[in-house]
Amino acid sequence: MQKSNKSVMVGLAALVAVAAVIVYAYRVAVPMKASSAVITSQAESTAPPKTPAAPPETVAPEPLPPAPAAPPPLPEIARPEPLPPAVPTPLSGVTSPPSASPPSGPASKVLYDLNQLPPPVQHMLKEIVVAAQSGDIERMRPVLESNELKPMVAAAAVDDPIAFWKKASADGEGRDVLAALLNVLSSGFVRMKEGREEMYVWPYFAETNLATLTPQQQVELYRVVPAAQAKPMQQSGKYSYYRVGIAADGVWHYFLP
Repeated sequence: MQKSNKSVMVGLAALVAVAAVIVYAYRVAVPMKASSAVITSQAESTAPPKTPAAPPETVAPEPLPPAPAAPPPLPEIARPEPLPPAVPTPLSGVTSPPSASPPSGPASKVLYDLNQLPPPVQHMLKEIVVAAQSGDIERMRPVLESNELKPMVAAAAVDDPIAFWKKASADGEGRDVLAALLNVLSSGFVRMKEGREEMYVWPYFAETNLATLTPQQQVELYRVVPAAQAKPMQQSGKYSYYRVGIAADGVWHYFLP
């Protein structure tokens, strides 16, 4: 019985000792945590404020080169007023040129404005001029072949006008013939007859009495005809140099000396 009481007393003493140790440890730990928190708070309050990091420097993009200046607008091209359509009438054949005798009666009106020509005549005239200005008489062959009939180039029938012009020319290439053709077409012209026989004739001297020319018209004549030939023509009143006849339907009828 006494041993049992001693055992109990020893156990109680052990429990009391353990409790005392726990209480002591708790009392020591709590002030240390509080002291640590105070130190940490003081350190944070006394530490210098953090400087915010500067934003990254933005690099400005290089300016774009100036846009090229717009080209100036092109000038407007004046368009000719459309001509009234002509009503071509086909001819039954090649019309012979008028005789070389001085014209009788009132002179035909001299025209210079090519816009007064019917469109088919303008087209043929352009084809002739472009071929003649090339300096190559062979360029005239397609113009002749496009014609309804071969134009008269001599009093007698000629199968190959190109070969005929070359043979009649001074250089054997027909260039002086092309020059004469261009000179004739650069002069004034006249409108002859009406209807199915309507014809446009260059130069107007072919239908004019050369004995009645004004000084201005004489200058025009010398631009077409060599002076050595123009003088006797004025004395006789008859024109006897190259002439061109194109019908109202655009058919080239003759180019005759």
